[in-house]
Amino acid sequence: MKKETTDLQSRLKPSPKKHSSLKMMEHFFQSVDLNTAKDLLNTIMQYAVQKRDWINEDLSVMVHFHQSMRSFIRAGYFLRMKAKKWMLSNSAEISSPLMQGFLSDAEYQNPLLVFHSAFIDYRVKEFDYFLGGMVYFSLGAYRCGPEKNMVGPYIHLMKMLDAGFIILERRKAFLESKEGEEGEECER
Repeated sequence: MKKETTDLQSRLKPSPKKHSSLKMMEHFFQSVDLNTAKDLLNTIMQYAVQKRDWINEDLSVMVHFHQSMRSFIRAGYFLRMKAKKWMLSNSAEISSPLMQGFLSDAEYQNPLLVFHSAFIDYRVKEFDYFLGGMVYFSLGAYRCGPEKNMVGPYIHLMKMLDAGFIILERRKAFLESKEGEEGEECER
């Protein structure tokens, strides 16, 4: 009789395939809309700091949100190195306080500034630590809470969500305008 051995090494290997940071952000906003992401992040932060109560969300929702936010952070890290003309605001675009969210006027005009400042202040590992800690402390009632100030990463994440959404909206408008120009050229 032949003995079967179990391979105990991880089956998860780094993928040689490169992923576009914009596609990763698109996937994030397809699975979680902007308002839901901001509300859930706000709720997680509140319950983590309260120490006496835990969040009433399903565990699978929390794990999915945690993993998708980690992907979003990495997409933002790689996106900060890009400079595309469509990311800058058009002069015809009207600035709305509701569209702007947490962003200043300069950050609204150039959303890449949000990602630059976020990754100057904190590394990707520090954002991971923040997210992991907040999800951990929001899922249970503990005597002690997070050990250091978590307001900075929270504010950066809220701004990054707004900036990522604006970048994708501008990209969509840019692509639609290019398709419209191509359609007009074909008609001529």
